[in-house]
Amino acid sequence: MTAPGIVRQLHASLAAHAPDQLVAILQEAGYAAGEGLYRSFAATNNPADLDADMLAETLSEFFTSGGWGSVTITPVGTGALALDSVDWVEAEPGAAQSPMCFFSAGMLADFLGRLSDETVAVLEVECRSRGDARCRFLSATPDVLERVYNDMTAGRSYAEALGAA
Repeated sequence: MTAPGIVRQLHASLAAHAPDQLVAILQEAGYAAGEGLYRSFAATNNPADLDADMLAETLSEFFTSGGWGSVTITPVGTGALALDSVDWVEAEPGAAQSPMCFFSAGMLADFLGRLSDETVAVLEVECRSRGDARCRFLSATPDVLERVYNDMTAGRSYAEALGAA
């Protein structure tokens, strides 16, 4: 079974047996998986030699070949990057009312933090599981994403919170 297949099975098992702990366990497992993902990436791509102009293409090739899905990377507002995927494997279209790629958010936070050598947080703000056209993960410092989250719970959009609207 591939890593993405394991994540789907983990989702199903937690939903059936420990739904109250699903989010925390998936995020923690994702963070733990980030190191291995980074090592796999670094085995074929020296992070110190990556050209910023080629980063999006390199990451898309890496995630696609690993079975996760294709990604595009774009800046959003002030201080955040968006990783978008129309085929992200953790999403189950139409299965939820809110973003559900908790494992991926944790995994991407650890992976991108190692890649940038900085503390990075990741928040999924759009998800195919709730019917969005794509999964969109915002990557930024923890302070920036805490502000975005707080603004979103107060009714603003993430784009407004980042000054992009």
